[in-house]
Amino acid sequence: MGREIELKLDLSDDGASRLSQWDMLPEREDVARLRAIYFDTPDTQLANKRISLRIRQSGRRRVQTVKGDGSAAGGLFTRQEWERPVRSNRPVLDAQTPVRDALGEAVDQIEPMFETDIERMRWQIEEGDAKVEMVIDRGVVRAGAREAALCEVELELVAGAPAALFAIARRIDAEVSVRPAVLSKAERGYLLRGPIRESVKAEPVLLDADMTIRDAFLAIAGACLRHYRRNESLLLTAYRERALHQARVAVRRLRSALTLFKTVLLEADVARFQQELRWLAALLGEARDLDVLHGRLDPVAQAAIAEARAESHARVREWLESARVRGLLLDIAEWLALGAGCSGASDASVADFAASRLKKLHKRVAKGGDDLTRLPSDLQHKVRKDAKKLRYGSEFFAGLYRDKPSQKAHGAYVKALAKLQDRLGDLNDLATAPALFARYHLPDNIGLDIKSEKQLLRKAGKAHDRFAQAPRFWR
Repeated sequence: MGREIELKLDLSDDGASRLSQWDMLPEREDVARLRAIYFDTPDTQLANKRISLRIRQSGRRRVQTVKGDGSAAGGLFTRQEWERPVRSNRPVLDAQTPVRDALGEAVDQIEPMFETDIERMRWQIEEGDAKVEMVIDRGVVRAGAREAALCEVELELVAGAPAALFAIARRIDAEVSVRPAVLSKAERGYLLRGPIRESVKAEPVLLDADMTIRDAFLAIAGACLRHYRRNESLLLTAYRERALHQARVAVRRLRSALTLFKTVLLEADVARFQQELRWLAALLGEARDLDVLHGRLDPVAQAAIAEARAESHARVREWLESARVRGLLLDIAEWLALGAGCSGASDASVADFAASRLKKLHKRVAKGGDDLTRLPSDLQHKVRKDAKKLRYGSEFFAGLYRDKPSQKAHGAYVKALAKLQDRLGDLNDLATAPALFARYHLPDNIGLDIKSEKQLLRKAGKAHDRFAQAPRFWR
């Protein structure tokens, strides 16, 4: 068994062609055609356990590879790996791999799921004292009648520190545009077997009570970056309202994670990333505001903002392709890969830390929203932002509370909190509508589908009361 550390980067096919001619690469290169078959049970038990099993053929040589449960933060993949030569495309599942133990009797259900057909170009390069294998993979992933193009750079650490991978990645990005890849080839194949997605929601974060605060933060922030990148990839293909919304949610979740864990992070790091993420959120926010406004207007009013909306969509694409956004993603990925500069206090257990942070946020929302109907709009907005942070924190830490009573309380609590968020969001829409109308030269009497302030305040007050009475799942 070995452990691989590799940084994956997405790039275009044209970018891959130009990168293969990069003058920083050594003259000698290896080129191979790699065909691989991936296996699982019909109900994808291996994927559910974060294990992949493939047999890859290059020429006459076949190698079976099992990759085990590992971490993938912003393109840096660290995984256990078992390899062995095999004679055919039939997996050998003995005690040398974790597959039989993972599946039990279901091991007999193993069958081909999808395949990859790739041309691989490979170089050995040096970065200071480190040695790195760089490959460019171009080809397709096929699952039944469906297929998707694949084009990525892999930088695998042969010797030295992981920082070398990011130094090389930045030099590559100065030559051709690249972004941290967050999907393995196996994940791409499984996605082809499912429905076509217009957006990707946040995935549950895999936490347990034995984790340190540092490990929990890295898992949470890595999940936020993955959430963002998957939706950004969809947006770079074609503008999708839902993908834009989810990309913005991912940015907000990452900003909330930085706030939740700021006591164990370097102040300068938090300030630097918050500033850039705030800028990115604002960039996405203009388009999101117009999308929401468009959906609430009648056809005549929709036509009045059509040009502004199209321009905002174009700006999103332009900025997402900018060096500033790409650099931010690489900076965050490297920061997480190298441990995020967490202080010694982050070695403590995350369980007590999570309960303390949730309790503090709950108190702010519960007290801040008292007598909500009399609060001025700016204080209502503050309660709304605190409620959003509490909602994200409750989702981040859900894995720490796995017993049935806690799960039941968690479900009821998040449901009450979500309803409060919705009501406060309606109030915020009402408060911001005049500025939106003025910005896009819309008349005040266009019939925006928003209830009166009095009705919204009454509903928000009731939602706040139900939230304040909801059971605390972290007790």
